[in-house]
Amino acid sequence: MLDIDVILAAAPVIPVLVIDRLEQAVPIAEALVEGGLPVIEVTLRTPAALDAIRAMRAVPGAIVGAGTVLDPGQLDAARKAGAQFIVSPGLTDRLAEAAIASGLPFLPGVATASEVMRARDYGFSRLKFFPAMASGGLPALSGLAAVFREMRFCPTGGITAETAREWLVSRAVACVGGSWLVPAGAPFDRSAILARARAAAALRTA
Repeated sequence: MLDIDVILAAAPVIPVLVIDRLEQAVPIAEALVEGGLPVIEVTLRTPAALDAIRAMRAVPGAIVGAGTVLDPGQLDAARKAGAQFIVSPGLTDRLAEAAIASGLPFLPGVATASEVMRARDYGFSRLKFFPAMASGGLPALSGLAAVFREMRFCPTGGITAETAREWLVSRAVACVGGSWLVPAGAPFDRSAILARARAAAALRTA
């Protein structure tokens, strides 16, 4: 099982995907991995999501996780589908306990100091800052990071290809989550996904 730090360090951007059509899952994953983004978050927002996770796990080099996990039942379903990590927009007692019991790398969502402290009480030090822009953007995260210096964050929500680099220069930011790599509802375009993935993979060294 992969360590959460290994997952977050694998690439500067984690693509956050909404998969409506199962037949697109593998081609999307192949393009992202080829473009240098091996870590993929499939949100549990569509009926195809769990099957997409199963299918993407077969793509060489892909590290596939489940996002928008809201409760222990969804966590267990994602685990059975082969998810290698779990991402949630928030944190409840039930979900925290289920995540710990599962042993899977877990990235709970936080937006305030109290939520960071709650996650900290459960032993989580790698957190999703969400929704990043609506919660005050980089100034808000910088304020949290100044207090919780041991924490590292994956900001997600409203971050774009144009603004991602601004976040990545922060010491507190391990990586960012982005939906711009594969826009929801857009026609499948492998060359466009590949180009966006390569540009995103280069952000850390740009």
